[in-house]
Amino acid sequence: MPSSETPRLDEQERRLVIDVAWGSIRHGLGSGRPSPVDPQDFPPRLRESGAAFVTLRTHGALRGCIGHLEAIRPLVVDVADNAFAAAFRDPRFEPLQERELTDLELDVSVLTPPEPLQFKDEDDLLRQLRPGVDGLILTDRGARGTFLPAVWDNLPEPHRFLAELKRKAGLPRDHWSGTLEVSRYLTETFGG
Repeated sequence: MPSSETPRLDEQERRLVIDVAWGSIRHGLGSGRPSPVDPQDFPPRLRESGAAFVTLRTHGALRGCIGHLEAIRPLVVDVADNAFAAAFRDPRFEPLQERELTDLELDVSVLTPPEPLQFKDEDDLLRQLRPGVDGLILTDRGARGTFLPAVWDNLPEPHRFLAELKRKAGLPRDHWSGTLEVSRYLTETFGG
């Protein structure tokens, strides 16, 4: 699938993905492990390699977010493992407790393959960014960070979005070098 296209799952596939994510979190509460998922039990598109992030919120506040940028395993397995990791292994938060389930909101973002951007300087890069559309991966000198497209809601100005992404990657906000690499991706995000 070309990276300029948003992945498309039908309603049944979306519902299955959401059920897998919730199931993995519930399984994790009792077992301390993600739920085992057999890709053969799912429709073909969910068995294909896919990259996804699972985002958890409580009353609108971030509670966990874990995912993969590259498609390295079946999408349904990626979702199950990332849902568990978002709930119990995000280093920014304590592991999820059962009492939190009633207030927990869950979103899944399925990513397109990253597309490298070509730019001559920061101004050129900023002109290419599409606020509200692009997820970005920034890499330089061993540092790496990503922002999903949803982050544009909180950082709608491209210059600030890029500066905060640099900071997330562990670089100074004003960092620039000839070795900086930036790729963009799209997401299909849905919740339940």
